Amino acid sequence: MAVSNARIEQRPDEAPRRVTILGSTGSVGCNTIDLIDRQPGAFQVEALTAYDNVELLAEQSRRLRPALAVVADPARYAALKEALAGSGVRVAAGPQAVLEAATLPAEWVMAAIVGAAGLAPTLEAVRRGAVVALANKECLVCAGSLMTAEIQRCGATLLPVDSEHSAIFQVFDFERLDGVERIILTASGGPFRRFSRDEMAQVTPAQAVKHPNWSMGAKISVDSATMMNKGLELIEAYHLFGLPEERIDILVHPQSVIHSLVSYIDGSVLAQLGSPDMRTPIAYALAWPQRMAAPSARLDLAEIASLTFEAPDVIRFPAMALARQALKDGGGAPTVLNAANEVAVAGFLAGRLGFLDIARVVEETLAGVPQCRLVSFDQVHELDRLAREEAGRRMAALN
Repeated sequence: MAVSNARIEQRPDEAPRRVTILGSTGSVGCNTIDLIDRQPGAFQVEALTAYDNVELLAEQSRRLRPALAVVADPARYAALKEALAGSGVRVAAGPQAVLEAATLPAEWVMAAIVGAAGLAPTLEAVRRGAVVALANKECLVCAGSLMTAEIQRCGATLLPVDSEHSAIFQVFDFERLDGVERIILTASGGPFRRFSRDEMAQVTPAQAVKHPNWSMGAKISVDSATMMNKGLELIEAYHLFGLPEERIDILVHPQSVIHSLVSYIDGSVLAQLGSPDMRTPIAYALAWPQRMAAPSARLDLAEIASLTFEAPDVIRFPAMALARQALKDGGGAPTVLNAANEVAVAGFLAGRLGFLDIARVVEETLAGVPQCRLVSFDQVHELDRLAREEAGRRMAALN
């Protein structure tokens, strides 16, 4: 069980919680900072990192005064250093500097770097026993069993930030697992829920990044549109909650009000509800084991009036079936799945690949990369590299 191996020590009310935000300029990072801004004196920021958005990182750093600000792209170092001259904030750049940020003595770390690139810095935070708020699902998809073993070994705590996994966490009975029958991940269905395959073949990147309910980054929005995000969440839930694959369901719920459910053996089904605002699950993790105020819109169920549900269509959205099969196959299959998907989504966003070809590239890459059992993080990185190369070849063959 990866979710709550440890407990945060209760601190005096006047002692601020020390936090680091890995990926501070993305959607999750910005929402985390919004919550911190609303609680003056409650948090002390140790480090902020971004990939290349120097302007926003500098603005955040001037306001929050972290000990360290890191831009992952070394070419942007000079720009960040100039932007923060005289601020007292130490500036660094490059992948090693991102790892250093994760090692600073923050008790709480937001892991919000998108994709497999988030694995190494998240691992650094885990290895010093931090409380890690996990918004990067790829860490568990790529290296689930290795990551959960490291969490146990180091006494770290993993708190899910995805709205679905946070919802399950809030209503899951960890003390009586034998009473849990199944967990049910809800999905909005994305912007193309009613599209035919022919219509989806014509989808553009601009259409795919317009999620009907959530405000997210481009890659995550495309994953929602293909419903690969739900497949990745299935794999993540398997590692977080310790239930076998056949006891993890997916249910399409277009209103995104019920964020996920837990079914118990006595027939009870517990659900967490809320408006579709990432500040709710972020606030839950940021204040855990307490709760804090968040500005999310409050539900008015009378105004909403009705909630609807439907089974997912794995024919029109094959990514879900690919992810479920990768979980069944085990070993390095989920690592390959994730790497191929990242390459294919990047290709689609760049106009080099059709929308329906995303799942095709993933399927062909899974078939083209030999299966293996993962025994080390070095092996995860090597398999990720091989899968990306294979996915690139498969993508080139379609052009």
